[in-house]
Amino acid sequence: MPTPTAHEPPVLYERRGPLAYATLNRPRYRNAQNSAMTYALDAAFYQAAADSEVKVIVLAGAGEHFCAGHDIGTPERDAHLPFERRAGLWWDHCGKQGAESRFARESEVYLGMCRRWRELPKPVVASVQGACVAGGLMLAWICDLIVASEDAFFADPVVRMGIPGVEYFAHPWVMPPRIAKEFLYTGDRMPARRAYEVGMVNRVVERAELAERTEELALRIAGMPRLGLALTKRAVNQAEDLQGMHTGMDSVFALHHLAHAHNAETAADPLGGMDVSAMKKAST
Repeated sequence: MPTPTAHEPPVLYERRGPLAYATLNRPRYRNAQNSAMTYALDAAFYQAAADSEVKVIVLAGAGEHFCAGHDIGTPERDAHLPFERRAGLWWDHCGKQGAESRFARESEVYLGMCRRWRELPKPVVASVQGACVAGGLMLAWICDLIVASEDAFFADPVVRMGIPGVEYFAHPWVMPPRIAKEFLYTGDRMPARRAYEVGMVNRVVERAELAERTEELALRIAGMPRLGLALTKRAVNQAEDLQGMHTGMDSVFALHHLAHAHNAETAADPLGGMDVSAMKKAST
């Protein structure tokens, strides 16, 4: 796929028969997730949900990597800009200071959006290659199934910032708790094969076959009744929530912001002095 210009959309949307494709489209920045991408992805998901012809959605990333995480330092970082809020009724973060600003923004663009997308009543299949790091994990984890290429790797290195994992804290539900602790304590990369072994990934395929194999699986699912799929998704999601997923995330989100506040008082910034190069090094 050619490298897009700065004027191209951060998310590409295409429907092919019963499948809708939402493709993260910032490959020059390893598809780092800024607010513009977040809201474009939300619009793509909404369009797919509203389209009666769409049975299954595929979430993919353009270029060499699925998503390298939150945008914490590209020229298009837009954390200071206001966007029309869609995930909740909390006030806008702009013009606020300290924890009031951080909590408001992250409640919307990270935890709130991911919860909104998890409840999309159509199956979503992630097609993951290369890096799936930190905020990229959140995008993959809201999907119902994950197909990963052999070269894919997963990591959440934010404990290096003194922060207990990313905002959408699904770790103990997408992998066993002791594996989740090792994953967070070390910040090491988890190869696709290991992710498959611990149950976080459904299938691991050759890189050259990733798109084709993902489409095959999505089309197989698309042959099922739409309402049956929606109710089944709701049933499994409800079971996870009865196991404490929703309330667990709320409790960890508070700890996440305690860590931000601590960093703001004791370090250079709420990220604990970490910049793009430091985080890139931490996840390699």
